[in-house]
Amino acid sequence: METQTSTAPAPSPAPAPVATPSVNPQEVLQKMLDGLGLQTKVELYHMDDAPLLHIATADPGRLIGKHGQTLQHLQFLVNRVLQRLNPDAPHVIVDCERYRERQRDDLIRIALEAADKVRRWGEPVRIGPFGPFDRRIIHLHIQKDPELEAVSEGEEDGGRKRMIIRVKAKPGA
Repeated sequence: METQTSTAPAPSPAPAPVATPSVNPQEVLQKMLDGLGLQTKVELYHMDDAPLLHIATADPGRLIGKHGQTLQHLQFLVNRVLQRLNPDAPHVIVDCERYRERQRDDLIRIALEAADKVRRWGEPVRIGPFGPFDRRIIHLHIQKDPELEAVSEGEEDGGRKRMIIRVKAKPGA
C-alpha cells in the first residue's frame, strides 16, 4: 500500500508593510488652486496646534465665499485628499487673507462678552448658532476658564448649533 503525502504549498511570507508616503499639504492645495486657474501663493503655518494653510491672492472673495462657505468646502476637499493619500495625515485648516484669523478673534470676543454676562448675573447666556469649526474655537477658549463651561445644544439648519455659556456645576452638587 502506498502512502500518499500531500505537498501543500509553503506559506507565503507576509506582505511587507507599505510605507505611507509623506504628503505635503501645501503642495496639494497649491495644485488644486492652480488647477482652478487661480493666481495664488500657499504658505504653511500653525494655529491651535494644527497645520494652517494660508492662501494669498488678489481676489480673496472668490475663495472665501459667502460667510466663508467656499473656504470651508475647500478645506474639506483638501483634508479628504490628504486622508486618502495618507490616513495618518493631520487635519489642516485653510485660510485666505487672514479671514479665519479675524473670524476667530470675533468668536472669542463674543464668547468673552457672554462670559462677562454670566459672571455678572450668574445666568447662562445663549450665543450662536455656529458651525462645528466655530464651536470648537469657543469650546477651546472657554475651557481655559476654571469657573465656566460652554455647551452645544440642539440642531439647527446645516449642522449649526447654539451654545450656552454657563457656570460649571460644582462636583457633588
